[in-house]
Amino acid sequence: MRATSSTLDNNRIKLVVEVDDAEMDEALNAAAKSLAQQVNVKGFRKGKVPKQVLIANIGGPAVLRAEAIRESLPDFYARAISETMVDPIGQPDVSITSGEDEGTLVFEADVEVRPEVELTGYQSLRVTIPSPVVSDDEIEAQINRFRETDAVLEDVDRPIVSGDLVSMDIRAEQPGSEAEPLEMSDFMYTVGSGSIAPEVDELILGLRAGEELVVTAAAGGGNSVVYTMQLKQVKERILPELTDEWVEENTEWPTVDEMRDAVLSQMSRMKVVEAQMSQRDAMLVALGDLVSDEFVPGVLVDAEANDRMHDLGHRLAQQKMNLEQFLQATGQTPDQLLAAVRTDAQRAVKIDLALRALVRAEALTATAAEIDEELSKTAESMSLSPDTLRDNLYKTGRVVAFESEVAKMKANKWLDEHVTFVDHLGIVIDRELLRADQSDEIDE
Repeated sequence: MRATSSTLDNNRIKLVVEVDDAEMDEALNAAAKSLAQQVNVKGFRKGKVPKQVLIANIGGPAVLRAEAIRESLPDFYARAISETMVDPIGQPDVSITSGEDEGTLVFEADVEVRPEVELTGYQSLRVTIPSPVVSDDEIEAQINRFRETDAVLEDVDRPIVSGDLVSMDIRAEQPGSEAEPLEMSDFMYTVGSGSIAPEVDELILGLRAGEELVVTAAAGGGNSVVYTMQLKQVKERILPELTDEWVEENTEWPTVDEMRDAVLSQMSRMKVVEAQMSQRDAMLVALGDLVSDEFVPGVLVDAEANDRMHDLGHRLAQQKMNLEQFLQATGQTPDQLLAAVRTDAQRAVKIDLALRALVRAEALTATAAEIDEELSKTAESMSLSPDTLRDNLYKTGRVVAFESEVAKMKANKWLDEHVTFVDHLGIVIDRELLRADQSDEIDE
């Protein structure tokens, strides 16, 4: 088989493929074998019909050739993709130009390919992740959580502040709904907890016992809820004095200093792990954001969204749920779910395009040795030989896709080594902290 490619407009490629006589003979034999399993010929068992007898019974050689072309054209196309190292992203428009009835089979395939985008700004990319450094305020907050277990509550007659406990009668109703309002008496609410609605924590500050607070908050599905709260009593937590005696009696540590050191050590390990876990996704999203939406092919977004919906359906089936039950449980409409899936799909496609652009910009194309190494690893994980996997990739037209994945691994590594990680305040994070292995300490 001989295949050539030429570039068309609008990210399209035209392939011209000539199929050798030997390959066409193989296709004819395969088609004859397949038809022999389907056609009933008197005097012969299925699968045992001689080729010439079969041809006579199906309408002649032209019928067999048409069937052979129909069955084999996808395979010929896939192998042509591998031969020309084209990276298609959609279904091809195929037309046979000669050889449909006899002679050398020649066909053309017009197909959309992945666009090559240009990246700007990736060399100075700053990526925001959680800080691995524990602040003094965070240490004090954690220590106060221990102290709260031994706190006492005292009535106060002053404006409400964050952290206060407020006793209230609360009524929740949905405008326009026929459902009965929900009412609770003497409900104890911790200001700042957000357990009612975020708006409550903001508007309740500065009020006093005896006042009324009415808050309208957003609910799922575009609805709203009106909360009416009669504030009855305000209590303040009085924490015990932090002394060595209290620490020894109420915690596992003998002194305040040792408690503080232990809290710092534990929180440091957890914060480093949190930062490490967010590194990859954060830097990929930041890189993908360098790609404008206008360069993202809709066919790629559609394919990615379909894959994600299929995966969701598979996971739900494993949990013995259907899509309708999932939507009810999450408070979404089908349109809202699809919109969220397409947003994630759009982001994933932009990241893919950006990584491929980084491969080109930094000459990170995978070498033959790197491809062979990854091929061996993948083949082993699939219980195949490397040669079998390589042959499968060639026959299915996935050679370019596999090599691109290897190159994107290199791009991921390059990106991790070159981006600047900062915290939410824009302060640069020491990379040595991000390289620390916290697994042993956390397991302890």
